[in-house]
Amino acid sequence: MSLARRCSRSACGRPAVCTLTYVYADQTAVLGPLATFAEPHAYDLCTEHSERLSAPRGWEVLRLATPAHDPGPSNDDLLALADAVREAARPVPPAPAPSAEQGAHETRRKGHLRVLSSD
Repeated sequence: MSLARRCSRSACGRPAVCTLTYVYADQTAVLGPLATFAEPHAYDLCTEHSERLSAPRGWEVLRLATPAHDPGPSNDDLLALADAVREAARPVPPAPAPSAEQGAHETRRKGHLRVLSSD
């Protein structure tokens, strides 16, 4: 199974190269570089469909520059990834015991969230 994203247009199997989003308040369609993650309210388009894009009458199409080739991760991307790995490797400090006046105690933990009960 390929992890590459495909064009959102029906019956098009070509790889996506850019992402289309709509700014309804400004009546603008924005066509820019392929988004990092697939979003439910954005449309990934192949080269052919992005070149033939038209918007409703009265709307503006804003075409942002898209790179001709995949530049790969930037230095900022790599630093953010390294920071995330460091953060995930840190030991989790023990949670402070609830005070008697709070009247609640921790029943279970999921990541950084705690489920409290008031027995």
